[in-house]
Amino acid sequence: MDESKLLQKLRDLEALFAGATTAGERTAAGTARERILDRLRELETSAPPIEYRFSLSDTWSKKLFLALLRRYDLKPYRYRGQRHTTVMVRVPKRFLDETLWPQFQRASDALRAHLDQIAAQAIERALDTKDADVEEREQQVLTSGDA
Repeated sequence: MDESKLLQKLRDLEALFAGATTAGERTAAGTARERILDRLRELETSAPPIEYRFSLSDTWSKKLFLALLRRYDLKPYRYRGQRHTTVMVRVPKRFLDETLWPQFQRASDALRAHLDQIAAQAIERALDTKDADVEEREQQVLTSGDA
């Protein structure tokens, strides 16, 4: 997947979570953010935001999650003493469950696949070798006389 395909996939994911159902709605990715923001504002009036803590395992996941939060005008933070991989945010539970977290997971999967492909190609070119896993062998059982 090249960079332009990744970018389009991320835009399409946002449109999907904004509730785009027709091809015309999906192509209007600019309005997807506004529809999501409208839904967030509506949910904030019916249910107060709850503080959530997220522990993200790697830099790319954290960068993506922070970008999504900021895209939807949510304010990420962490408390003094928390790890740098920790992200705190106040958000309505329903928005988190139905929109934010599923969108993050799918975008993270797409980004990780793209980065894995780039890394595999770079390693292959730099070291002139094919990307392959290790050989799998049967485990040898040592007896008392084999040591």
